[in-house]
Amino acid sequence: MEKIEFLILRNLIYNEEYIRKVLPFLKPEYFQDHSFKVIFTEIYSFIDQYNSPITKEALLIEVEKRTDLNETTYKEIVSLIDGLEFVPVEIEWLVDTTEKWCRDRAIYLALMESIQIADGNDEKRNRDSIPSILSDALAVSFDNHIGHDYLLDYEKRYENYNKKENKLEFDLEYFNKITSGGLSPKTLNIALAGTNVGKSLFMCHMAGSYLLQGRNVLYITLEMAEEKIAERIDANQMNIKIQDIKDLPKTTFENKINSISRKTHGSLIIKEYPTASAHAGHFKALLNELSLKKSFKPDVIFIDYLNICASSRYKGNISVNSYSYVKSIAEELRGLAVEFNVPIMSATQTTRSGFASSDPELTDTSESFGLPATADFLFALISTDELEQLNQILVKQLKNRYSDKSLHKKFVVGIDRAKMRLYDVDQSAQKDILDSGQEEEYNDEEHQSDLKSKFRSFTF
Repeated sequence: MEKIEFLILRNLIYNEEYIRKVLPFLKPEYFQDHSFKVIFTEIYSFIDQYNSPITKEALLIEVEKRTDLNETTYKEIVSLIDGLEFVPVEIEWLVDTTEKWCRDRAIYLALMESIQIADGNDEKRNRDSIPSILSDALAVSFDNHIGHDYLLDYEKRYENYNKKENKLEFDLEYFNKITSGGLSPKTLNIALAGTNVGKSLFMCHMAGSYLLQGRNVLYITLEMAEEKIAERIDANQMNIKIQDIKDLPKTTFENKINSISRKTHGSLIIKEYPTASAHAGHFKALLNELSLKKSFKPDVIFIDYLNICASSRYKGNISVNSYSYVKSIAEELRGLAVEFNVPIMSATQTTRSGFASSDPELTDTSESFGLPATADFLFALISTDELEQLNQILVKQLKNRYSDKSLHKKFVVGIDRAKMRLYDVDQSAQKDILDSGQEEEYNDEEHQSDLKSKFRSFTF
């Protein structure tokens, strides 16, 4: 082990390419011997301050300045520094060897840390933190990606545009149209609706739809019990009224579940948290725990719903206005989506005035305008007495980073509340929608001719 540590320190002095590749990932605690740790600390501090490799002479001077070393340790460090001579080494092998050493050391330290916690010797953390500690150690790697070069990386960008698997398709035609094929990873998508309009129904329907597509789905609920969410998805997937589920014989129910299982290779996990008690940090710990215990990595996350989450930035009874608090929650959830490379779908309430409106706007988002400022895709679900009679719900785009929100700005989808299902309606149902933003096709020459005609009508 000392040979590897010595090799690392030597190249941190003489090999600038190696420094750029590995220094951001090295930590003092990875070095076992105290003398090696002191030398690394001084090398790191010098490079961080002067943005230049340190020389042996400068390193000796910096070590000499320290007041925390006894004579024996100081002599040992000086002897080690004297032995740091330049020896050429193949760079790729050196970086790979260093990465493996870092990972091995991180895992070893995480295991020792976990043992201390398990034995009750850590006053600040309990056993619930062990999965996260081990997961972070296992994830140690050298990520040398420093950004997308617009001109040089065009081929990668073009391939990404045409990668169908990057999108999670809806089973509703117009939602696919307005999102250019479905939800994208690293996005926060929000449904805006009043009480009992259909926020949870929409998310339960989509969760069931993605499950049948073979996707792994994580549904986090802070409003209803896990069993209630599962009951809604049962009604949706079994195509039976929700009130009739309890009357099914056990064998019939079991057969229906087995039938659903045969149709998909995906999984659906439903996790309940008490209202306003969980934030993005809890969700991250859950994701790490699911990965370790079930080898489960979600393709999409549903959070029901955003406004009743907590914020990791504003803990306890700290006084903060609703704008900052809800905006903070939205930013943390979007950060979670980016970190785990998944789309997150959530919901929010309308304001009191928005609840009574049949044409809500962005300003009708309850509690904080910071939420629509953060979301990638925000749409309103609107229900009126007339729509209820038609078994329809109106969708209005409010913000859309996927596409032009003026195209198909409004449209309707069918709704079966008893079975917790949404479905496409006939195209004729879309024609009566005012300000629907449907694409208009016209001849450019006719358009120019019309402008000229209007121009000639003016008198000067």
